Amino acid sequence: PREDKADQLVGASSLDDIPEEAIVGTSAPRRAAQLLHFRPDCRIVSFRGNVATRLSKLQRGEADCTLLASAGLNRLNEQKIGSRLDPNIWLPAPAQGAIGIECRANDYKTKEIIGSINHLPSFEEVMGERTLLRALGGNCHSPIAMITNYRHTELHLRCVLFSPDGAERIEAHADGTVEEHDWIKKMGEDLIASLPPSMSSYFGTNTI
Repeated sequence: PREDKADQLVGASSLDDIPEEAIVGTSAPRRAAQLLHFRPDCRIVSFRGNVATRLSKLQRGEADCTLLASAGLNRLNEQKIGSRLDPNIWLPAPAQGAIGIECRANDYKTKEIIGSINHLPSFEEVMGERTLLRALGGNCHSPIAMITNYRHTELHLRCVLFSPDGAERIEAHADGTVEEHDWIKKMGEDLIASLPPSMSSYFGTNTI
């Protein structure tokens, strides 16, 4: 099963409680753009490294706050660090919290073994999100946030695209079946078509 999809805010109890003109450490374009959308007064500085490294940078005063995946903190038994952000308001990254196992396409024995531990709702959510990410020409450098919920062979998919400075935001949502993903590809095409000229250069040209 997929872990918690949410992000944790470390250094403040909520987005509103972040000090005015605070320095926020993150190297994720999605987090940076989303934060600047909610709090344009903040300043972003690059924060790289694993959870312990980023927390130590925060403790040394290199930033006032940072953002981490709830899934990573949960897996390290550090659930009490920071404040969980509602993923329906602060949207996560595509496939956040999921564990993927990769094997050769023609390795049927391995596929059968790992298929026995596949969690279907998690799998369908992640495949839907990856389909949309491809349709948007997105990658880990793209300010794309999305959340998917699987219910009875159907997906509800919500996606938000940001300009890197957070000033502009385009949102869409759609529902469809897991049997085919044409509706997800159409959702991506419609999002690209709706982008203002100032945002069009950030999407639709990358491949993953």
